[in-house]
Amino acid sequence: MSIEEDVMRIQKKLTKITTGDGGQEQALELLKTLQNLPVNLEILTKTRIGMTVNALRKSSTDDEVISLSKTLIKHWKKFLGGSNVSKDNNSTPPSSSNKNKTNNKPKEDRKDEEKKEKPKQTTFPAVNTTDAVRLKCRELLLGALKIDGAEQEGCAPVEDLAEELEEAIFQEFKNTDSRYKNRVRSRVANLKDGKNPQLRSNFLAGAISAQKLAVMTAEEMASDEMKALRNKFVKESIDDAQLATVQGTKTDLLKCAKCKKRNCTYNQVQTRSADEPMTTFVLCNECGNRWKFC
Repeated sequence: MSIEEDVMRIQKKLTKITTGDGGQEQALELLKTLQNLPVNLEILTKTRIGMTVNALRKSSTDDEVISLSKTLIKHWKKFLGGSNVSKDNNSTPPSSSNKNKTNNKPKEDRKDEEKKEKPKQTTFPAVNTTDAVRLKCRELLLGALKIDGAEQEGCAPVEDLAEELEEAIFQEFKNTDSRYKNRVRSRVANLKDGKNPQLRSNFLAGAISAQKLAVMTAEEMASDEMKALRNKFVKESIDDAQLATVQGTKTDLLKCAKCKKRNCTYNQVQTRSADEPMTTFVLCNECGNRWKFC
């Protein structure tokens, strides 16, 4: 079994423990096993084990689990900020002659080499925050994602997805003002909507990214049924508007007091008692002016 498969196996077990299916002693043993594995940047990026350990740290009440989780995360963070670490850890420090050769190279060549050596930045680990408003919003989003009580197999942990969505919303506004809160509320309401489970399923499965969901409009988040209903209402409104413009009788006997043109349409409606004359409503087809006379 490869190291990546070992990490994936441990990740699944830790995810279950994070959601309440497992004890802290088991979590501690898994973390110790993980600590002894030669995990590198490639494995961290593929498995996203860092986000799982970070979620375990937040949910755990065991001091040893929390401490070891922090140690692992701190160690893995070095892969993101430091230079590449060789897989066998047997690389020797460059000799002084090699340093001189590097310094003697043109400045542009040295810059190109530095760019190549710089490791890729990833979204791991999840961005931590101590802001009470942001933490509360993450809880609300998490609750909306876990409304059915079951996670989809093969999908990212809902804790990580909730954090990513909140982070995407925060990055748009850069603060926690009313716009930020309203955006979070609308995401929570739509994700919890029992008549629109497809939105939540698509987000959990990765069909909709956190960045996209953070900026979607109410119309875009609506269910297929609601979209069809809205289209029906729009069509009926258009039909009614078109019908209103063609109903009535055209005449050139009436003159518009506004534009002075004799291009009008009139309708007669019985608005009073039957023995009273009908009320005539007039529409100027030129300027849209409306008036009535008895």
